[in-house]
Amino acid sequence: MANVKLAVIYYSSTGTNYQMAKWAEEAGKEAGADVRVVKAPELAPEAAIASNPAWKEHYEATKDVPEATSDDIEWADAIIFSMPTRFGNVPSQMKQYIDSQGGLWATGKTVNKAVSVMVSASNAHGGQEATALSFYTTMMHWGAIIVAPGYTDESIAPAGGNPYGTSVTQGQDGKMVENVEPAVKHQVKRTVEVAAKLNS
Repeated sequence: MANVKLAVIYYSSTGTNYQMAKWAEEAGKEAGADVRVVKAPELAPEAAIASNPAWKEHYEATKDVPEATSDDIEWADAIIFSMPTRFGNVPSQMKQYIDSQGGLWATGKTVNKAVSVMVSASNAHGGQEATALSFYTTMMHWGAIIVAPGYTDESIAPAGGNPYGTSVTQGQDGKMVENVEPAVKHQVKRTVEVAAKLNS
């Protein structure tokens, strides 16, 4: 799997999805992939960020993480997306990034990418599955190959049992409720494995 190029594209306001992206990076490297971790550009005004101490702290701490561009999608064989849910849907930062990829889509450069998504919310039924499913609709338009984890590993049940993509609840203390690290790493390795088969 050394030839697989994996892009981990995330959006995170307070750090949960950033942590999931970092676990994804570890797993991708363990699987032998060449990995890039990039973030969807922040759209919120500085005043909104400043009004939430956790958001501001994370925003400052990750200023050095490169912003995602079209080049990251074109370069990748496999893509892991990680994002919070917003009212049961994709957050505007990730949606704007995805919506700006019309040029790649029109020239067939999104076709046959192996893609998988991870999500978070502040409560267990806060829209994680709806967000994953709505995101995958876009991936179908792209002609990408969706690599859902299903129930392909014992790590999925303790992580909440979401077959569409690892999802986590962020508690009021800002920490993850479920133990999702093993499920994240399985999902990434599975996606890299499928990308390797697509490349063979």
